[in-house]
Amino acid sequence: MANLKLNLAITDNPRTRPIIDRRVTADGIDFSITVLGPAEMFWRQLSSAEFDVSELSMSELMIIRSRDDQRFIGLPIFTTRRFYHTGIYVRKDAKIDKPADLKGKRIGVPEYIQTSALWTRGVLESEFGVATKDMTCFMERLPNRSHAGSIGFGLPSWVHHIPPDKTIGSMVMSGELDACMSYSGIPNAVDRSDVDLTNQPAIKPLFADNAAECARYYKKTGIYPINHGMVVKREIYEKNPWVAINILKAFGKACAIAEAERQEQMHYHFETGLVPPEYRAAVARPLVTHGLRANREVLETAARYSNQQGLTSRVMKMEELFAPNALGS
Repeated sequence: MANLKLNLAITDNPRTRPIIDRRVTADGIDFSITVLGPAEMFWRQLSSAEFDVSELSMSELMIIRSRDDQRFIGLPIFTTRRFYHTGIYVRKDAKIDKPADLKGKRIGVPEYIQTSALWTRGVLESEFGVATKDMTCFMERLPNRSHAGSIGFGLPSWVHHIPPDKTIGSMVMSGELDACMSYSGIPNAVDRSDVDLTNQPAIKPLFADNAAECARYYKKTGIYPINHGMVVKREIYEKNPWVAINILKAFGKACAIAEAERQEQMHYHFETGLVPPEYRAAVARPLVTHGLRANREVLETAARYSNQQGLTSRVMKMEELFAPNALGS
């Protein structure tokens, strides 16, 4: 029997690269691979379901499923993770020295509903008492090029659109915004900002020691936030439910290759003597693990945040998001 031919959209990172360069293939599937940045990929997928299989923002998967959008079914493959609240940048003259100082401030965000912003707001509220409504948000992506616009999501009253002739970067530099979150400064099909805020004398990170804050948060909560998951078109899954397991296995192999390469690099650094040997145990733990069992608590936390922030009308259950035959993974 001929392999099933599917088009796949993914980002390029160490955990997806073995799929991209075809060191790893999915049994029974021939992928036509498109490598894209996440902002453009998600906009294209949400707007027109362009890809048979793709990465997708976990926040936006929860939103569309809560609105009974049946086009996609989730796969518990999590390609991108980070402590997103440590990515907040603030103007030095805005009198923001700690998270609580964000109350009453104007903060820019590329896409209000994106997962990194969901996590940032969730951690600000749960850890520092800064509720979503305590800040006035300004969203850069315009309705016709935004994820929210593509699914008809209406923004709450405290979120304003940045005019077409301005960007997050320009408004932070001019003082029209006090801070920003989830900022990249890399223009693409949906983002306009092109200012590198990390090297501006007037700008500073909210957390002076990001690594220390990451360690504090993880030690307290045990949560390493998930950003991207994967989806397959429902019509494909229903005709071929085996694709969920085979794709999950393929990405698991790719992740194992990436982890082995990371460990090889760390072994090299340990051999130099420049990295203290007491760090060995810490770096031996895999950074990313696919499957639902290892990630349920993180995902359920994101689902609670989504409901608390008004993105979903209810706390989404994992059984509503992921392929039935992958729930035990």
